[in-house]
Amino acid sequence: MDGDLGHVRVAVIGSGFGGLGVGVRLRREGITDFVILERAHAVGGTWRDNSYPGCACDVPSHLYSFSFAPNPDWPRAFSGQEHIQAYLERVTDTFGLRPHLRFGAEVREARWDGEARQWRLSTAAGDLTADVVVSATGALSDPKIPDIPGIESFPGAVFHSSRWDHDYDLKGKRVAMVGTGASAIQIVPSIQPEVGRLTVIQRTPPWVLPRADRPIGAVERWLHGNVPGTARARRGLLWLIREFQVGAFVRQPKLMKAAERVARTHLRRSVKDPELRARLTPDYTIGCKRILLSNTYYPALAQPNTEVVTSALTEVRGSTVVTADGTERDVDAIIFGTGFHVTDMPIGDRIIGSDGRSLSDHWKNGMAALRGCTVDGFPNLVFIVGPNTGLGNSSMILMIESSLNYMADYLKTLERTGAAALDAKPAAVAAWNEEMQRRVSRTVWNTGGCQSWYLDANGRNTTAWPGTTAEFRRATRQLRLSEYEQLAPVAAPQRSVEAVS
Repeated sequence: MDGDLGHVRVAVIGSGFGGLGVGVRLRREGITDFVILERAHAVGGTWRDNSYPGCACDVPSHLYSFSFAPNPDWPRAFSGQEHIQAYLERVTDTFGLRPHLRFGAEVREARWDGEARQWRLSTAAGDLTADVVVSATGALSDPKIPDIPGIESFPGAVFHSSRWDHDYDLKGKRVAMVGTGASAIQIVPSIQPEVGRLTVIQRTPPWVLPRADRPIGAVERWLHGNVPGTARARRGLLWLIREFQVGAFVRQPKLMKAAERVARTHLRRSVKDPELRARLTPDYTIGCKRILLSNTYYPALAQPNTEVVTSALTEVRGSTVVTADGTERDVDAIIFGTGFHVTDMPIGDRIIGSDGRSLSDHWKNGMAALRGCTVDGFPNLVFIVGPNTGLGNSSMILMIESSLNYMADYLKTLERTGAAALDAKPAAVAAWNEEMQRRVSRTVWNTGGCQSWYLDANGRNTTAWPGTTAEFRRATRQLRLSEYEQLAPVAAPQRSVEAVS
């Protein structure tokens, strides 16, 4: 039931890696007056929502975890969804975050009150006010399903990969898998052996590299648990290798040719049919779209009960899916692996700034945030995983921890200056974004000859970080007060002589 949730110093939106990281950092900074607002009924974010068959991370386990919460017991080099979700539950308990969590509290609106110098939030669990709002909703939280004519009258099962219907039995069914992204290449080999017929609808083939996954043995786990330096060294090496790869992504895309040769060899060894191999060969530079890792995807596509249709889904007629090239296939279930709202962040419609405009309206020409964290006209709003902080080759946990540093210094600056709020200067945001767009324009994401989720509807890359994670950490280590307007506290009303007498 809706009610008054009172006032807090900090309101955090989301309880995935970002939101939990915020909670841990706030407690470490001595701030306990905060709540974590979660629309679901468990922590985990994307790792709670994505429970599809075969779901796993494509970043090595020891790098895809908080530096302040190492896990010596990862069972595999690349961990599955269930192990990452269990890790996040442990982090929640270890750092005492349960009392701060408010489940079933989807944020309906967050509106800046300029007179009171605070945020007014309306949630499914009640209303509250906060001095500071930290948005940690993440980029992979709201599924994107294309508007396909006739889909509403499809008689079978329809669901997105991040909203998997575990009650629906796929055994023996005719299934259409729409999309060939990171989720689809894990789903396809997981369901192919049990379905009757699998039609993979591929608009653009992905580049796929071998997945160097393996079990982590008991001796290794014992060593990491009892000699912590070994785990730190492993994490450091994994990080360093990926830092060296950045140059190929952001400065010299031609260097991606080496990875492309590996991918072509992987495809040639996995798929013997030259016609199918041709359909699975991309025509853009590797890295332009997200590079995928799998040892089982290509073999699954080569099975007799699998068909690859190289044309986009355009229509559904009854139980028949129709693609742009006229191909028609009768199916019992349609699974969308079509990604998420990344460049049109849904939370933007619900955040209202100082001029009464929504964040979505403010960003109608493209997302932009100072150091990926703050936006002009939205005082005391801090983003974790904001615009131009995404990665193509390393762990987002590194970027999250850097943003946590910035958030912590933001709060310290409020205390130090006595300001009620800080508002990023439009010129500072514009200068930062201009530099981001200049640098990202020469990266493989922009020059690789593909259309991807890195680019928004205007063709601007508002998602990817054009540098190393170390560089981002330097950029967010400390807030520059010159980039902000300071808003003074609200003056206390003066009492009349009569009132005091």
